Amino acid sequence: MPDESPKRFDRVIAILIQLQSKRIVKAQELAERFEVSLRTIYRDIRTLEASGVPIYGEAGIGYSLVDGYKLPPVMFTREEAISFIAAEKLMQKFIDKELGQHYQSAMFKLKSVLQNSDKDWVSNMENKVLIQPSMGSLFNENVPDAMSVLFKSVTDKTQVILEYQGIEADAASERIIEPVGIFHDHNNWYVLGFCHLRNDYRQFRADRIEGIKKTQLPFTKEHETLETYLSRENEIPTTKVRILVDRKISKYITSEKKYYGFVSQKNVGNLVEMTFLSRDLENGFARWFMMFADYAEIIEPERLKKRFSELLENYQSLIQKSPV
Repeated sequence: MPDESPKRFDRVIAILIQLQSKRIVKAQELAERFEVSLRTIYRDIRTLEASGVPIYGEAGIGYSLVDGYKLPPVMFTREEAISFIAAEKLMQKFIDKELGQHYQSAMFKLKSVLQNSDKDWVSNMENKVLIQPSMGSLFNENVPDAMSVLFKSVTDKTQVILEYQGIEADAASERIIEPVGIFHDHNNWYVLGFCHLRNDYRQFRADRIEGIKKTQLPFTKEHETLETYLSRENEIPTTKVRILVDRKISKYITSEKKYYGFVSQKNVGNLVEMTFLSRDLENGFARWFMMFADYAEIIEPERLKKRFSELLENYQSLIQKSPV
């Protein structure tokens, strides 16, 4: 017998909501979200069709609602409302001004469908959630619409013009790019795109964008997914690194070690032996190691030991030249 439990009813309604949230939804996507079989999803779709929901399906492509069909106003649970509060607080701190304003407008619409008692409850909760600002600015304050322009460029497949300040450049330079996608990593926002100046794919950090301009110029080529380009970073040659770290100190570098190629670790008495596969041994890893070097030891490679000694000598030389 088909499952007529409340759990199935909730799933069918959730499927209907998801169908309205995207133009095309694949059965496999629904099966993975609800952790059920494809057969169950097919049955749920037939239930929606039998109830009068106009669903169009095509083998190998997916399902979509017929244009013009709209759901009635959605009611949210208190648990869902909590997630909105958390998301709103994060957006206030981690997105630029213009996109933040768009999100705030969307939040007013979401809150408008809450019951009056839940509105008071949500308002009370908002004062009890705080996101501390991160160190430094994630965006250039003089370019408040950078993320909005980039998002629109990605979806419309149109080129943008950046005034970009490279980390080693003396001044900003003009870059015409075709944005492939936007991602957040190591407390910074980046856009990955095809750069016409370099004739190759490059990453651009949001806080170094000093100007941005939309164009109507279409992409000159078909780009692969963002995940495809980011995964290629794993193909960069690596160097095996082993270090010993005082166990009391090791817990303080847990959140950072993954950015330096962390592979594994094991306890060795009062120390922790960590293994890394580093893609930037002489600058990235060596400089990071300096932060806790007085509580650590390099096991291998010798090249890292030599580079670390060079950094210490350079610093010692600077101290000796400094006026007393």
